[in-house]
Amino acid sequence: MAPSEPIIEAPLTAAEMPDAEALVREAGWNQVAADWEIFRALGTVYAARAGGRVVATAATLPYGEFAWISMVLVTGEQRRRGLGTRLLKRCIAALNEAGCVPVLDATPDGRPLYRALGFEEAWGFHRLVRGKVQPVRAGLPLPGGTTIRPIADADWDGICAYDSAVFGADRGALLRRLRGRLPAAEMVAYQGDRIAGFMLGRNGRSAAQIGPLVAEDDAVAQALLARAIPAIESPIYIDLADIKTEIRAWLAGCGFAAQRPLTRMLYRRATSFDDTSRTFAVVGPEFG
Repeated sequence: MAPSEPIIEAPLTAAEMPDAEALVREAGWNQVAADWEIFRALGTVYAARAGGRVVATAATLPYGEFAWISMVLVTGEQRRRGLGTRLLKRCIAALNEAGCVPVLDATPDGRPLYRALGFEEAWGFHRLVRGKVQPVRAGLPLPGGTTIRPIADADWDGICAYDSAVFGADRGALLRRLRGRLPAAEMVAYQGDRIAGFMLGRNGRSAAQIGPLVAEDDAVAQALLARAIPAIESPIYIDLADIKTEIRAWLAGCGFAAQRPLTRMLYRRATSFDDTSRTFAVVGPEFG
């Protein structure tokens, strides 16, 4: 494909999903078709085309007062033409016009670019990966009266309300689209009749991803993870907040190792919307 070929920009269509999946495969990322469908259903995927196929993407996902930017992908033969930055700026402009604060999770390589565009760092997390299956170590003792069980239909309204208080916005539509993608990770914790934490997950191209993991304390978070991890045979990703050092040490004993750091960044704002004390693992850099 000639580098001088004209670029056409418009939202991604259903017919172009194979092109989007090809970009993910080329980059070695973990998303599958169901993830792209979340962006198409709940947000917007901006796509650049050349030669009749999609060669670059960037996606937005609104959460009320703020919105995520992610899935900035450019095929190798079209890099160094500014396509990714152009689509990123298009996302920022659209969100500003809609009155949303743009938020993204940056790799170390991406942070300088995002800083130059006006993004400020809020907090960090690391992607932890379990390759080889190992026995799960015992966790902290649970507080009395705490129970862990699979999520049932009757739990959903309470889970969404609990999550909204922690995340800083209602993302119930996203959470419901995760349900059923990794059943072993779908757990809720109760202390009496009050929700004390929950966890979801999803399947991926290269690994199962556990997240979000939201809990009142380390003991509840460990108990949720201890129920899910032994039931998952594939590699596992967990994007764990850096401040959760005790959980990270426990996961290291269960066979998890750090793959890469990421930084939550907000456009012209340094304070995040979420409750970081109860945020243990994010859904993923693409969803928040």
